Amino acid sequence: MTVEMQQFSLKRDVNILRWPAESDRRELCRAHGLLRLLVVERDHEPPICADIREDWIRMPATNRDFQARIAALRARGGGGTRPQLDQDGILRHGRRSVAVSPSEARLLQLLIKRFGRIAAREELRAHLSEDGREASRNALDLHIKRIRRRLRPLGLTIRTAWGRGYVLDIDDRDPTH
Repeated sequence: MTVEMQQFSLKRDVNILRWPAESDRRELCRAHGLLRLLVVERDHEPPICADIREDWIRMPATNRDFQARIAALRARGGGGTRPQLDQDGILRHGRRSVAVSPSEARLLQLLIKRFGRIAAREELRAHLSEDGREASRNALDLHIKRIRRRLRPLGLTIRTAWGRGYVLDIDDRDPTH
């Protein structure tokens, strides 16, 4: 956990934040891809929540409604967890899984380590290289293309950070999340 996350005591599960009083924490949660439920304070307009990892509720609300919003966030946001890759090359996210090749697994190890952040192209190429032979840019591009197809059913995506690398993240366009 980063220093900023420790400073604000953010959780990997659903963060309950007062809106608008804790707008700084909201931005920090958003930057880290964390789930957040905003409790809208009296006499304030609710925010526009365009991110699947965010929702809002106005109090007073029943405990049942509050828990339903939290459960919906967990379901849409993949539980706020990063994907897991086991030693057999099975990539899991939420309740879904997919098998990947050994080369794809090497790339995914770094992408998962940097989940939600940029993994540099050169570092990915180094993970792809075998037997002291450097992998070409085209080889990396081809593997990323194949991994993107495998990730789609898991509700994950790889975004291109032009000129820098790639970002493994939750696919906001996935209607099942």
